[in-house]
Amino acid sequence: MQARGELLEEAREHFKVADLNCPRARDLPMALSRYLRRTRPDALLVAMWPLTTIAPIARKMSGHRCKVLVSEHNTLSVQYASWGRAHRLALRSSMAFGYRMADARVGVSRGVAQDVAVLAGMPSAAFEVIHNPVPPRPIPSQEDMRLAEALWAVPPGGRIVHVGSLKQQKNHPLLLRAFAGITDPDARLMLVGTGQGEASLRALAVELGIAERVIFAGFHPDPTPFYRSADLFALSSDYEGFGNVIVEAMACGTPVVSTDCPSGPAEILENGRYGRLVPVNDPAALATAMQAALAEETPDRAALQRRAAEFSPAIAARRYLDLLEMP
Repeated sequence: MQARGELLEEAREHFKVADLNCPRARDLPMALSRYLRRTRPDALLVAMWPLTTIAPIARKMSGHRCKVLVSEHNTLSVQYASWGRAHRLALRSSMAFGYRMADARVGVSRGVAQDVAVLAGMPSAAFEVIHNPVPPRPIPSQEDMRLAEALWAVPPGGRIVHVGSLKQQKNHPLLLRAFAGITDPDARLMLVGTGQGEASLRALAVELGIAERVIFAGFHPDPTPFYRSADLFALSSDYEGFGNVIVEAMACGTPVVSTDCPSGPAEILENGRYGRLVPVNDPAALATAMQAALAEETPDRAALQRRAAEFSPAIAARRYLDLLEMP
């Protein structure tokens, strides 16, 4: 809708970015239909509601016959659970209408696909599961690794990293409470990301007596140096659509502990084969799992990296092309 965001310049290095200049969703049908008439693409891939329900309508308005594939990236019934009955009715009715107009429908995990099928009142067989593509990152420079090491300011052995926006879905208070149960004075928890919740998290760290052991690293376009210098990656989310950060950590050979939240972590970790899963909102269980992971002397980092390679962009791209019946 609008060409903006922290990663916009990185995107422009690799792709053409078209700005439809739509500040509101209601402006999108006309703007997108004009774009389709002008550029006449072979296919339109659309991610995230409400765009997934607007785009098939815009395709119809444009008169241009291209294939439309829509994909959802979160469990919308959970994401919008507190938005009220009117919003839920709008969500369900728009999905029931728009999804049926699309040529193909995708969820980035089995849980997401099942969730949106129920919301749209459509059979599960109408949705395909294509996991998010997670591209491999280049090996960081020595300077980038030096800067990461300087932020840790402690030797390896008890370094726990979390990467993601500081928002309610990620349940950082749970992670802080779990980390407070790790009494090793050399253990550190690093939060890589920014968000409106940072002030309250800093206050909670003070309340829990761990402020000196929690590092707020801020936003970094490429968090690879932090994955590679950490001993453990921890995810404390209440829910996820997929969980790209888990794959990113595994690609660096970093062990993972995650809440067994809907709907991606268990799929990525194969129900605990490639990392530890704990119940949602259980700080004691999360603390125990993190301590056990840190105590493991020889984690199979090569196995984690092989698993991460199964989520390569080439695999996802082939699945999308097959769905669109394109060579």
